[in-house]
Amino acid sequence: MKRNRAGEYVVTSGAGEKVEAFVPDPLPPRPPVNVDDSLRDRLDQAHLEIGRLDGISSLLPDIGLFLYMYIRKEAVLSSQIEGTQSSLSDLLLFEMEGVPGVPMDDAREVSNYVAAMEHGLKRLREGFPLCNRLLCEIHGKLMGTGRGSQKQPGEFRTSQNWIGGSRPGNARFVPPPPDRMVACLGAFEKFLNGEPGHAPTLIKAALAHVQFETIHPFLDGNGRVGRLLIPLLLCHEKVLGQPLLYPSLYFKQHRDTYYDLLQRVRLEGEWEAWVEFFAEAMRDTARQAVSTATRLSAIVRADRDRAQGVKRRAGSILRLLDVMARVPIVSVARASRETGIVPSSVSAALKNMAELGMVRELTGWKRNRLFCYDRYLDVLSEGTEPLD
Repeated sequence: MKRNRAGEYVVTSGAGEKVEAFVPDPLPPRPPVNVDDSLRDRLDQAHLEIGRLDGISSLLPDIGLFLYMYIRKEAVLSSQIEGTQSSLSDLLLFEMEGVPGVPMDDAREVSNYVAAMEHGLKRLREGFPLCNRLLCEIHGKLMGTGRGSQKQPGEFRTSQNWIGGSRPGNARFVPPPPDRMVACLGAFEKFLNGEPGHAPTLIKAALAHVQFETIHPFLDGNGRVGRLLIPLLLCHEKVLGQPLLYPSLYFKQHRDTYYDLLQRVRLEGEWEAWVEFFAEAMRDTARQAVSTATRLSAIVRADRDRAQGVKRRAGSILRLLDVMARVPIVSVARASRETGIVPSSVSAALKNMAELGMVRELTGWKRNRLFCYDRYLDVLSEGTEPLD
């Protein structure tokens, strides 16, 4: 549908120069998103795949094990879009502490993302509303330490920012000035909570993501918070029982289209093209999550069956498999703490597992050895290679 741009330009000052900043119109768009047969088909496909994903969560032997690692995969992917070079293995090693060779700054950023995500999900489970205050709390966790910790973590910005370019004058996009941003955020919060009217959840999530990125209310970390808003909204609206849908891999793989469509919404009001892209992202992401969960469950199930053949250590191996399905890289000390098995027995069981090809020793050391459940980690790591 042909529209004018989805907001207005205002002249403001940024970094000592006069620039035009974009102030978005409140949601929902006027006229509303035109859901023709093609777009409705895309949305129906996305709903079908999300339903399958929600259903498979009840079939997993322990949804907590899958969630623990899947959240970390999303943290790696979303942070990579912002320029970090950490891998999933780097994050796991960083969380173990004291492991040499891990890129500390990048891994800390990813670890902060995990903390931010877990905080947001916990607050929603406790009944806290999806609101601007919660977004500030999430941002505080995300930016509280490491790079960006000097950029008002947990607080909406009070100065002009911009996207791309070395200054506002050559930026790709300049968000609303702080004095206009306050009203934008107020309208945004009302939209999240069903005012002025209820929107279908997938469309609502699509619109909310663009609007948040356009308002860009923080000095740093907006992209990560905006992507995190998507699973939070889906859980808040009961479309998903568990936070299993994270689109960062799709956005990473299609990042040129992603950024282009965000800008087309702002400049041309092209909401339908964006919602279609978003629906495809949700459909493909849900399919990928179902495939990942199915493959991981099959790996664990097959290894548990093989463990039964190790007569003396079957019980220890089974307990170690439970741990390594949540933490695919462990030291003997950590495995001992997690299982309650004495270190000598853990070491012997891990040796048996390595002989069976279940795990691989990473260090080559005699002491402080690390063991990786590599087939499991390989499936989880698909798509998390750092961007060039």
